[in-house]
Amino acid sequence: MQYPDRFRARSRFGLLALMLLVLTMTGCEKIELERAEGTKLNWDTLRGQWVLVNYWAEWCKPCLEEIPELNELEKAPDITVLGVNFDGVQGDDLVELGERMGIEFTMLADDPGPGFGWKLPVALPATFLINPEGDTVETRFGPQTEEELRAVIGG
Repeated sequence: MQYPDRFRARSRFGLLALMLLVLTMTGCEKIELERAEGTKLNWDTLRGQWVLVNYWAEWCKPCLEEIPELNELEKAPDITVLGVNFDGVQGDDLVELGERMGIEFTMLADDPGPGFGWKLPVALPATFLINPEGDTVETRFGPQTEEELRAVIGG
């Protein structure tokens, strides 16, 4: 059976519109991170500021050294520090561990790295620096100071 040309044109237009809708919807997928205490953090709310994602462990002495530096950075209005426990401690145990270690910045329940295409760091501490546009601009290993990180951030 032959269909009129105008029917085929509408079908192609409808298919194109459907494909664009699907692509638009997948591009708008919201990234939600879970905090250690269980509340959600919408990644989009962090746009417009620097985000430092820091991997740490209780047994890592350099990690312990940089906690006060990261706590200070967290106080800045244009910087958010997110902590990821390398050993996979979660829930109440993670909250208690963070309190014992003096961590004042947000600790995440899970590693966000796979969602951003990052591999698990091979050394600790590791800090991923994400600019206000949401791009990873640098990864640093070893203990960082507030001064060193501000030099990269420019503030």
